[in-house]
Amino acid sequence: MSAPALEQTPVAPAPSTAPTSTVFSNLPEEVVVALAKQGITTPTPVQAAVLPDAMAGHDVLGRAQTGSGKTLAFGLPILARLAGERSRPNHPRAVVIVPTRELAQQVARSLQPLADALKLRMTNVYGGTPYDRQVRALRNRADLVVATPGRLADLIEQGHCQLADIQVTVLDEADHLCDLGFFPAVDALLGQTPAGSQRMLLSATLDGDVDRLVRKHLRNPRTHQLDPNAGAVTTMTHHTLVVGGFREKVDAVQRLITANGRTIIFTRTRDGAVELAEALGQTGVDAVDLHGNLSQRVRERNLARFSKGQAQAVVATDVAARGIHVDNVDLVVHFDSASDPKAYLHRSGRTARAGNDGCVVTITTPKFVNEVVRLQHNAGVEVLHHDIRTAPRVLTAEALAESGGPAPARSSAPSGGARKPYRGQGGGPSRGGQSQGGPRRGGQGGGDRRQGGRPDGNARWGR
Repeated sequence: MSAPALEQTPVAPAPSTAPTSTVFSNLPEEVVVALAKQGITTPTPVQAAVLPDAMAGHDVLGRAQTGSGKTLAFGLPILARLAGERSRPNHPRAVVIVPTRELAQQVARSLQPLADALKLRMTNVYGGTPYDRQVRALRNRADLVVATPGRLADLIEQGHCQLADIQVTVLDEADHLCDLGFFPAVDALLGQTPAGSQRMLLSATLDGDVDRLVRKHLRNPRTHQLDPNAGAVTTMTHHTLVVGGFREKVDAVQRLITANGRTIIFTRTRDGAVELAEALGQTGVDAVDLHGNLSQRVRERNLARFSKGQAQAVVATDVAARGIHVDNVDLVVHFDSASDPKAYLHRSGRTARAGNDGCVVTITTPKFVNEVVRLQHNAGVEVLHHDIRTAPRVLTAEALAESGGPAPARSSAPSGGARKPYRGQGGGPSRGGQSQGGPRRGGQGGGDRRQGGRPDGNARWGR
């Protein structure tokens, strides 16, 4: 028996709006009105580039930095295509696949008002939450599903979702999906969508497994490499701050947050995120942690506190931070250095979004300066280097931008004669009366040594 035709539902007329960019002219009037209510009347460069091809039904391969408006670049064509019809139960007509729960929530928040304007039904599908609500939403004719690959595959296997009616599939942050090991799942999910359906892939890099997905699943895609040098964000300044050890690292972070405002701090490990958030709390900084060991409820609560300004800082691991899409982040701090140039750029992209200014500071010790310099060079960014002993007293982004110098040719003590030692190094006890290698709250060890040991001998902390 043939599948029933999609049910038609009228789209209510909407009031006219003031003229906007011609790029938006082919969108449903309801969407234009909803965008205008949010103050969006002019597309960003990525939207101006992608929308015409996506609206025309072409497969799209896009590369654009975080904060460039890429969610609407793929979301608007999806909603325009789905408008005026209803989906069958358990048969969504569009799916956006993302690497993390937090990113799924962010995409849904951006698109929900526009979907509501068109009377389209949208749902989130991700792990860490009960199945019941997601199953019910699919049964109630969800038109657009924003999903992480694991939970979506589970629901398909259980018979709660089928992809036979899919008209548009989007892979957002495809490189991160592959980095997390989701290539087999994503490959299988794309294989279940109709062969002639539209597919869009957005990624910071277009090599490795991402290239395999493109070659296998996209048909003559229109390519938009809007960010060929992801590090060249003119509104973002990069700095390296050299300190003596862990205690000075915490002190430096506290000074940076106090001077600059809303801050995201990166650690390599979950234990490191917890301990640093607690250490900052003891200095008077209200900080929350964000990592994979937290329940979904706690993750959402902590992120909400940061988003609303109730917490000055969030201390996050790389995986968890992919879902942090908060406007007006003033500062990104690499408390532990990134594992590779791509991770450095992804972390740093949490600030200087949508043309705003932003500051990025990597805190390291003399032992690891050479590694940090090499990492930043490979990331294609220009960096000012600072020594905590001679850095500005108040570490504002403006003060840092007016001081510092080029990267050292090799790791060595600063020239110019004898310099005072770093706190706790050759100059008596450090703050708290302990040496840099002495014990601290939480004990030593217990971390993942593959992540890089702390300069003061504690394996939980990276460089």
